Amino acid sequence: MASTSASAGALLHHVRTGRARSRAELVALTGAARNTVSARVDQLIAAGFLEEGGRGWSTGGRPPTLLRFNSRAGCVLAVDLGVTSVDVAVTDLSAQVIASAGHDIDIAEGPGPVLAEVVRLAEQVLAEAGLPGTDVRAVGVGVPGPVEFSTGRPSHPPIMPGWHDHPIPHAFRRYDCPVFVDNDVNVMALGEMGVAGSDQDVLVVKVGTGIGCGVVVEGSIYRGAQGSAGDIGHIHVAQPDGREVLCRCGNVNCLEALAGGGALLRDALEAGLPVSSARDVVELAARGDGRALELVRAAGRTIGTVLAALVNFFNPHRIVMTGGVAQAGIPLLAGIREAVYRRSMPLAARSLEITVSAAPDLSGRLGAALMAIEGFLDDDSVHQALAR
Repeated sequence: MASTSASAGALLHHVRTGRARSRAELVALTGAARNTVSARVDQLIAAGFLEEGGRGWSTGGRPPTLLRFNSRAGCVLAVDLGVTSVDVAVTDLSAQVIASAGHDIDIAEGPGPVLAEVVRLAEQVLAEAGLPGTDVRAVGVGVPGPVEFSTGRPSHPPIMPGWHDHPIPHAFRRYDCPVFVDNDVNVMALGEMGVAGSDQDVLVVKVGTGIGCGVVVEGSIYRGAQGSAGDIGHIHVAQPDGREVLCRCGNVNCLEALAGGGALLRDALEAGLPVSSARDVVELAARGDGRALELVRAAGRTIGTVLAALVNFFNPHRIVMTGGVAQAGIPLLAGIREAVYRRSMPLAARSLEITVSAAPDLSGRLGAALMAIEGFLDDDSVHQALAR
């Protein structure tokens, strides 16, 4: 089916994501006039976004000249900022990592010291890659809290004290380029969709210190009116035994307070397990410890009760679990699947896939790079670049 848009940005997107590899394929894909497509492709080649090279298969006439995206037309910085760690990478415009660096941090130290360290790491990876700051076309930053996407400012983030309304993009002014900031789960969701993207409806659920959900509608991140869509960690979950657990947001029995990393550690300590972090509980479960396994499975069932409601409401193609606690894998999935399939309507759950991310450690960094690249190569930006 032909696409309706044949703008320069749309044509670039088709080549960049592998949907088209020649002018002829772009004409077939968009339904636009051959002259229009050819003129815009020539502009994109002149601006350095596309390159020509090699011949494709002939369908009877002259073999078409192949087009490819010039991923070396600049670079982006990808920042994956967590509660306890930071990773910064420089990638090309296909999100291939050229150099990266990271280490433990404490997000509660506040935006001044933390962002100064992020910029230091950015300078370090650029130097390692042999790239000047003038090559940076955009910066993508994922943070562990709600963000007003249009301004890049965190909004009352529960686990980022001192960060409310801080203008994160200002820290990167030296690069003179657009800076995109979003919450870590939306960024991870972009990473899970990958460079080629997707046209599916997907929920990407991060279970770590907190619990959040990236909502993907037909392959695009859905952020809602103010950018806080998917904050499932603070949905109320009634407990059959009447237990009330206080959440750091001030309410009781939020999903995060019952099944997040902190909750898993709390319950494991109450059960007498020799652990000092949620990661220890996950590792004990992986080694087959019965009590740890049951705690992880119970957390999965609690998460599953909320996901079942989302499945009935949203009817996604699939759910992808990611984050530190999600690395518990099979026992967590068993609990989630048990609750989701028991509570979801049969039609909504009929072909639903529930899986664990294949690369949870990489999706945040990849997603931050893709967010920056998509922002740099959106329709308006490409149009402005060609006009210059």
